[in-house]
Amino acid sequence: MYATESDPWRFASSPYERDKYAATLAALPRAHYASGLEVGCSIGVFTHELCPRCDTLVGLDVVPSVLDAARARCADCPNVSFQLAAVPGAWPEGRFDLIVISEVAYYLDRADLARLVARVKGAVLPEADIVLVHWLGVTHYPLSGDEAAEGFIADANAFARVLKQSRTDKYRLDVLRSIKPDVKPVP
Repeated sequence: MYATESDPWRFASSPYERDKYAATLAALPRAHYASGLEVGCSIGVFTHELCPRCDTLVGLDVVPSVLDAARARCADCPNVSFQLAAVPGAWPEGRFDLIVISEVAYYLDRADLARLVARVKGAVLPEADIVLVHWLGVTHYPLSGDEAAEGFIADANAFARVLKQSRTDKYRLDVLRSIKPDVKPVP
């Protein structure tokens, strides 16, 4: 899609994206994070909005030209870095107190979603926030937005609990918090 258009989903201009970004930022339980990870950063529109809330922020995407656009958009954000990575196969080093997975998990099948959850488990700090945002319309991907979010939440039950959930007619937003290792999850 990016071969013929630099912003095919209108991340920089659509009211849907603008409203979703504002809702996502408002849903963050903390005003500031030490280390953030944005899985599927695309051209960096949300990354640029998120960067003031993080000491360091890593954006991941699978398309090199998209990451070039994200780097250009976030040139004024010295705390942001970008990596070419197709999750769950590739994953950045480090541990994070914020992981945002927006409009990505429904591209995965159930096995890869479980692998993504395992990657997140290994990368979250105690009491980290995990934010899932997914479109609820019809997809031609392996999972729907609801299936992706519900599957992630179910697979993460051993290490994270849902803090808040919201839903519009277009997307759902789920915020989870990783639990301290000595806290038992609720069955």
